[in-house]
Amino acid sequence: MTTSPRLSIGLPVYNGEQYLAESLDALLGQTYEDFELVISDNASTDGTQAICRAYAARDARIRYLRLPRNIGAAPNHNHVFTQCRGELFKWASHDDLYARDLLRRCVAALDERPEVILAHSEQAVIDGDGKVKVPYRYGLATHSPHAPERFRSLLFEPGGDDFYGVMRADVLRRVKPHDSYHHADRTFVAEITLHGPFHQVPELLYFRRDHPDRAERANPSKRSRCVNLDPRRAGPLHPTPRLLAEYVGGFASAIRRAPLSSADRRACYGQLAAWMTSRLRPGAGERVEDRVPVDPAGLGVDVDALVAGREGRQA
Repeated sequence: MTTSPRLSIGLPVYNGEQYLAESLDALLGQTYEDFELVISDNASTDGTQAICRAYAARDARIRYLRLPRNIGAAPNHNHVFTQCRGELFKWASHDDLYARDLLRRCVAALDERPEVILAHSEQAVIDGDGKVKVPYRYGLATHSPHAPERFRSLLFEPGGDDFYGVMRADVLRRVKPHDSYHHADRTFVAEITLHGPFHQVPELLYFRRDHPDRAERANPSKRSRCVNLDPRRAGPLHPTPRLLAEYVGGFASAIRRAPLSSADRRACYGQLAAWMTSRLRPGAGERVEDRVPVDPAGLGVDVDALVAGREGRQA
């Protein structure tokens, strides 16, 4: 009888040949090894399929799935989760990098803290060459035992990539699947945190790559980003006002569905109303990757030393 792995990693990808091999090396070189890596190829037209098949032939932990057509990024994220078997789950991006100890530290945090439903680590934004552009400390209060405080923090504070944390799969099955309206990933994470607290490992172990071909950069308008998430968003039935209204409504729906007390539910609705008012102020909506880059030489962070597969890149 085949034993299911403890952790499943779902990697949805479309035309990711530029950075895919680097990300696969980083994941397969983790010090924590009890995982399966399920790749869902969204009908890529570049060299993605060849890369995936070559890696799958070398490592039995990989399962490569190829969709017959491009269903969009959001449905592909949801699809790959349904194909996973582990009690823990993590989405991985095809262009990000992961320090060797990321999975081990996150799984240990979940084992040590039964009340925690998601674990992630400190992170930095890197460029196309893997050089740190913007490091930042996690400032969100998602560790709080109080759901309204966690929810408020996710509404008001910039930063955080908890979407890519290690989660308890049973909790993920209880929330609404990832949608495709503007900033649907934010409402998705907000609903998850209404189910329980997160934990941030106090080490820089996750590196989010920001490059011209990343979906957010390649699709600068709200509508184009939503069409990238789901091709069904194209056309006159999905104007920008509708996409924004669904975004706000996504938060309200998350509050309604979550297992909250009446008092906590009212408090969360109050935080949502305050956030909507704040969005009218100048400067709202800061993005971490838009902050002024720092000089990597002064950071003392050597990505090549932390990430498997990059040893030969060290000076």
